[in-house]
Amino acid sequence: MKDEPSVAIHEAVYRSLRSKIMFGEIEPGRVFSIRGLATEFKVSMTPIREATRRLVAEGALTMSNSGRISAPLNNSIRREELLSIRLLLEPELAVRAVPRVHSALIERLSLMKQLILKMIKTENSEGYIRTNIEFHKTLYLRAQAPAMLALLETVWLQSGPTMAVTVKKDLNKFSTSYHSDILSALRVGNRIDLVQSIKDTISINSSIS
Repeated sequence: MKDEPSVAIHEAVYRSLRSKIMFGEIEPGRVFSIRGLATEFKVSMTPIREATRRLVAEGALTMSNSGRISAPLNNSIRREELLSIRLLLEPELAVRAVPRVHSALIERLSLMKQLILKMIKTENSEGYIRTNIEFHKTLYLRAQAPAMLALLETVWLQSGPTMAVTVKKDLNKFSTSYHSDILSALRVGNRIDLVQSIKDTISINSSIS
């Protein structure tokens, strides 16, 4: 990284940290130091400051008055708020995607469902979160609603640390049955069943305990 332009370094650090947070590699309450992150990424502290500033603005990290950076704590009120937003956005994106769903997309989603199942069987919690998000995002991209998807990605980002705790604790209780229901609804274009399946998979992923 050190030989790249500073803007590229900042962007690379930002994307890496963002992925780690979104895909559950960072648990709630974890504290970071600018110096520690600079050492981890083998860069100066300037791109770390820029990257963490962006993530704080997105609600993915928090910064105390003293400047301490941490992942948000696992809070029931916060969980409920994020869940409510997902239940509003994701069914709408799924329905908007239906007219552009084709057999190749369904096949791709089917393969991803199998990968999700593999992540469950091998107890790979981070892989589960990543692949599950990619499954949904692959469908929602067909909605051609970039503003809504950008909002949803911010919610996924803010939910990452909480999902890390939930999935690591209860991964053996997860299944791909709701993903199968989503695929079945897509094959016949049944919007009502699709919406219910989307809501079910969101709720089960958020409520297992």
